[in-house]
Amino acid sequence: MEMKLIMILILHAILITVPFLAHGSINTSPEAVEKWFEEELPHAKEKLTKLRFYFHDIVSGNNPTVVRVAEANTSNTSPTFFGVVAVMDDPLTLGPVPTSERVGSAKGIYTFASQEDFGLLMAFNFVFTGGKYNGSTLSVLGHNRLTEKYREFPVVGGSGVFRLARGVAAAKTYIFNTSTGDAVVEYNVMVLHY
Repeated sequence: MEMKLIMILILHAILITVPFLAHGSINTSPEAVEKWFEEELPHAKEKLTKLRFYFHDIVSGNNPTVVRVAEANTSNTSPTFFGVVAVMDDPLTLGPVPTSERVGSAKGIYTFASQEDFGLLMAFNFVFTGGKYNGSTLSVLGHNRLTEKYREFPVVGGSGVFRLARGVAAAKTYIFNTSTGDAVVEYNVMVLHY
């Protein structure tokens, strides 16, 4: 009985603490968001924010950041892996090496969605966990033709500091390891927000 009480107290403490840790100093309660829309947005000036960071897509090893979660019966015989669905939780860093300062994660899904080339449908969030954007996100949705040097994705929204964001995320493969499939991708993001 005593152990059960201790576990209940620990879970209660976690449930109270986690919302504050997850969102940093940004109040994301429904009341705070409504207040922001009613009181701050009418007087807010739209601004442009430019970001640059690196996305580490690790499919190999004991601790991959991407895992295959579904596939069609024909995916393994398709030259473009058509029908494969993967979930990602890729680190975002300020520099191209994995030990660079971490600023967040790219969390979402991608699907091999082309029969003609290596084209992905990507739906993910840049989830920022450091610096002045801690607790904020940018939502990205678009087509990623892996064989092109530069790819462009629409930024379709955001949260926290990036409420009502819209813009463009430009991607360029920095490193692609042909033997493991691991990649580092440089992202240059420009977003308009309030």
